[in-house]
Amino acid sequence: MAFAGMLSDEDIKAAVQACQAPGTFSYKSFFVQVGLTNSSEANWKNVFVVLDQDKSGYIEEEELKLFLQNFSPGARELTVAETKALMAAGDKDGDGKIGMEEFCALLKDRE
Repeated sequence: MAFAGMLSDEDIKAAVQACQAPGTFSYKSFFVQVGLTNSSEANWKNVFVVLDQDKSGYIEEEELKLFLQNFSPGARELTVAETKALMAAGDKDGDGKIGMEEFCALLKDRE
């Protein structure tokens, strides 16, 4: 498991189950459910490294589409709308991708 020692398998399973229906994914709810919002910044950076599948230093839209599958291999892809919403929330500088600092800022944003 990519997140062993960082996140609970039970929390991940519950969070993925909660958004299995297309159109039901909310990144804020998901981050809370898997325990990321109350985790350390070091863990956030480790999660970022897993999500950055091509190791470019950024999470691009194609990687975001597969977001849930990083947590649970059998999970669905995000819809186009869900992917775009997550990108819009995380991409603060408008370059079309989410860097590590932007990802950490996304996790700090609890409103």
